[in-house]
Amino acid sequence: MLLVFGLLVIGSMSSIFISRKEPDKDYSELRQRIQSWWWMIAILFACLSLGTTYAISLFALISFLALKEFLSIVPSRQSDRRVIFWAYAAIPVQYYLVSIQWYGLFIIFIPIYIFLFLPMRMVLIGETKGFIKAAGVMHWAVMLTVFCLSHIAYLLVLPEKNSAAGNIGLVIFLLFMTQFNDVSQYIWGKALGKHPIIPKVSPNKTWEGFLGGMFTITLASAFVGPYLTPLSLELSLLAGLLINVFGFIGDVVISSVKRDLEIKDSGQLIPGHGGILDRFDSLIFTAPLFFHYLYYVAY
Repeated sequence: MLLVFGLLVIGSMSSIFISRKEPDKDYSELRQRIQSWWWMIAILFACLSLGTTYAISLFALISFLALKEFLSIVPSRQSDRRVIFWAYAAIPVQYYLVSIQWYGLFIIFIPIYIFLFLPMRMVLIGETKGFIKAAGVMHWAVMLTVFCLSHIAYLLVLPEKNSAAGNIGLVIFLLFMTQFNDVSQYIWGKALGKHPIIPKVSPNKTWEGFLGGMFTITLASAFVGPYLTPLSLELSLLAGLLINVFGFIGDVVISSVKRDLEIKDSGQLIPGHGGILDRFDSLIFTAPLFFHYLYYVAY
């Protein structure tokens, strides 16, 4: 936690230095980004420190905001308003299953029961025009924003296998490495990027940025992993590789959604960052995949 706060202090000081060195340029977005990071980190660490119940409630709130944001940017049928209620109702149930550590039902509640229930509710309304698209949007919205993100919360209730860091260490490792991966790929891409990976989806994503980020994150994970998780150095390195690859995929998948909808940001909730989906796009993919990797090799 002190390391993260230290990085925020360095970022804040660097922002002030750059702004004073080049007063003619507009660095307001950079300042907004750093200020938002201060608020997000402070809220996260406060909830983690207060206890598991507060932390689970925080992630449930994030799922609610993410689902609300997703459904606000994707067109839906007027008749689906009555179905959306049941999508939101899945959130407290999913996170209650986390809190009571009912892994068996947690892992199938949304991909089986909610997935079967939502189209059944649509059928009862009787509107068939646009049915397939509406069901697909509803399914994907709940899957990404509730099911995937709820895996972060479940890390908090796993049996503790690293007494030094506790389960908070697992959450910090996942969140920090995912966000550090985004930053690393951005810096390497800005410094050396010349060859786009998917120019039609995200022209600023380059092979140089992706591979530079891969080197940085796998090295950082191998160093930090054994302290924050029950993973060995080798397994931590593989965890970093997984976070790097699927963090990138999560980023470009949400970018594809925004390009399809012809919008720049998914929302305006977080100054300098956009919306919840803009900030949690990589985590949507890394959270469940890291969780199941960890669960398989350590539990």
